[in-house]
Amino acid sequence: MSTVPKTGLQALLTPEESVLVLIDHQPFQFANLHSHDPGAIVNNVVGLAKTAKAFGVPTILTTVLRARGGNLVQALQDVFPEQEPIDRTTINTWEDQRVVDAVAATGRKKLIIAGLWTEICVAMPAIHALGDGYEVYVVTDASGGVSTEAHEMAVRRMVQAGVVPITWMAVAGELQRDWAREAALQDLAAIQAQHGGGSGVAFAWEMQLLNTPVPDAGA
Repeated sequence: MSTVPKTGLQALLTPEESVLVLIDHQPFQFANLHSHDPGAIVNNVVGLAKTAKAFGVPTILTTVLRARGGNLVQALQDVFPEQEPIDRTTINTWEDQRVVDAVAATGRKKLIIAGLWTEICVAMPAIHALGDGYEVYVVTDASGGVSTEAHEMAVRRMVQAGVVPITWMAVAGELQRDWAREAALQDLAAIQAQHGGGSGVAFAWEMQLLNTPVPDAGA
C-alpha cells in the first residue's frame, strides 16, 4: 500500500517519475457527462495529453468496448496518432493486465489518471493502483461524472483513500517547475496558448506587445 507524500519536494510531480493513463474519453461516456461542460473536458484532456508528450511522460490510452462505445475523441487520438488504445471489457482499468503491465514497464511510480466517468472508471483503478504501491494523482478537470454530485463524491472517496486531486494546468506547472528549464518551454507555451483559456489569451496579448515596434521618439 502506498500513499502520496503530502509535503516536501517529493510530493510534486516530475517528468522522470510520472506516467499518464487516459481512460474512456469516448462518445458513450460523453453522452451522459453532466458534471462538466463536455467541450471543457475535451480541451483539458487534450491539453493534458500534449503536456505529457512535451515532457516525455509515457501516456497509455485505453477504451472500453470501443465497437459500441465509440473511438477516443479525435482530438485526443491525434496527439498520439500511432498509438492503438488498449480496448477493455473490464470497467476497472486496473483489472486489465495489459494496462497494468504497460504502466509497470515504464518503471515509474507516480501514476496520473484522467477519465470518464470519475465515479466509476477513474475511482476504481485509482484506488486499486494505490493498493499496488503507486502514488496516484487524478486530474479532476480532465475527468467527469454523470452528475456534479457523482464527480464530487468520487473525488472525496479517492482523497480518503490517499489519491491526490490535481488539475491539468497544475500538472503542467509541476512538470515545468522552473522557467529556466527550456527543453519543453516552447511546446508548453504553445499548449497554453491553445488550451489555457484566459492564460492563453493573455499570453497571445503579451506576444503581441513584445512584437509591437516602439515608435521612434524623434519621428
